[in-house]
Amino acid sequence: MQDAPEEIQLRDREGALLPEFVRAVELALEEDKDEEVRTLAGAIHDADLADLIEHLRAEQRAQLIEALGEDFSAGTLRELEEPVRDQVLEALSNEQVAEAVRELDSDDAVYLLEDLEESEQSDILAKLTKSERAALQRALEFPDDSAGRLMQSDYISVPPFWSVGQTIDYMRDEDDLPADFTQIWVVDPAHHLIGRVPLDRLLRSRRPVTIDDITDTEVHQITAEEDQEEVALEFERYDLISAPVVDNDGRMLGVITADDIMEVLQEEAEEDIHRLGGVGDESITDTVFRTLRNRFVWLLVNLATAILASWVISLFDATIEQMVALAVLMPIVASMGGNAGTQSMTVAVRALATHDLGPVNAARVITREALVGLLNGFLFAVIVGAVVYFWFGSYQLGLVIAAAMVINMAVAGLFGILVPMALEALDIDPAVASSVFVTTVTDVVGFFAFLGLAALWLV
Repeated sequence: MQDAPEEIQLRDREGALLPEFVRAVELALEEDKDEEVRTLAGAIHDADLADLIEHLRAEQRAQLIEALGEDFSAGTLRELEEPVRDQVLEALSNEQVAEAVRELDSDDAVYLLEDLEESEQSDILAKLTKSERAALQRALEFPDDSAGRLMQSDYISVPPFWSVGQTIDYMRDEDDLPADFTQIWVVDPAHHLIGRVPLDRLLRSRRPVTIDDITDTEVHQITAEEDQEEVALEFERYDLISAPVVDNDGRMLGVITADDIMEVLQEEAEEDIHRLGGVGDESITDTVFRTLRNRFVWLLVNLATAILASWVISLFDATIEQMVALAVLMPIVASMGGNAGTQSMTVAVRALATHDLGPVNAARVITREALVGLLNGFLFAVIVGAVVYFWFGSYQLGLVIAAAMVINMAVAGLFGILVPMALEALDIDPAVASSVFVTTVTDVVGFFAFLGLAALWLV
């Protein structure tokens, strides 16, 4: 990867690609000026080139890669959003993909290969060396989103009986070593992990000292089948820079580093936000059809819950006919309850994802959210009751909406945390289903409380 030329300004102060730069590349592509394309985009950073590709129209992406030729960096592929990456891979020949795989770290190579058809995978793997092919095939056998998929298979391991001098000479003479590393891993003859030697400790030790004498045996190990989200939490909890990945027998398979975890954290955070909004794994680069498909199912579920809320309203149609003001005020109760429930639910979903909420503190947190909902209900009951009194000139109507506000916001706070916890206990992702249930509860309770109290007190 090379840095961008100084004379080409790529991004504005907020970090977004400059429209002028993107437009200049588009014009060069439209006019088939390959040399100008290479001047503009041939030496920019992989991440910048990936952003540029994602900004282009679908038909221009393949044209850009063709125009760049040898200036196209394989590292760009790992920076692309999944839908765009798949489209770009379709534009490349299997020979080009195989060459890209050779240039990338094993975890990035797995990212490129994992979604390809089995026949294409086999063809690309066949073009690699036996050791490269074996490492990638082994990684592809692990479950999606597992540590085995995330790990790098390139690392430095040495036996405990070697001296510091032998280890340094080995690293100087061996060509096939990772480009970047901070740890030396110590293993026995069967490749079971014994411990680690930080690189700085190795360089500060005298050559005759044995590796066993400077080995740190307190190492946090990660099993290959462990989910990547759990791995990310362990990195955060124990302040890890890198961690070894082992099989069920304790044999070392690879290494996960902090830069890999940063990508996982971003991916998991985006996934939770998307699921809370009901858009699944949608990306800004998705096609109209894919976006429509992702959103339709969620909207259909919401339609069903809206019909349920409307049915509750229909139970009080006679009450509404006698006092039209009720129809005007109903959305206030439902909306406030829905927002209060969403606040509680968002905190709960995130706390469950990070394991900050569990059996130990569940009762305390549930009590807190219920009290917050109740107190907010009283505060807003005063505000809304006063507004309704001055608006409609009826203190009875003000008292009704105030009472309904207290009931609905207390229920919203309580169910905002109970629903995610219940879904988690049922092994259902709370981020996916919580908002539907919480919204349904707050709508139904809000309408029923408001209209039911109105029917008792006002009609």
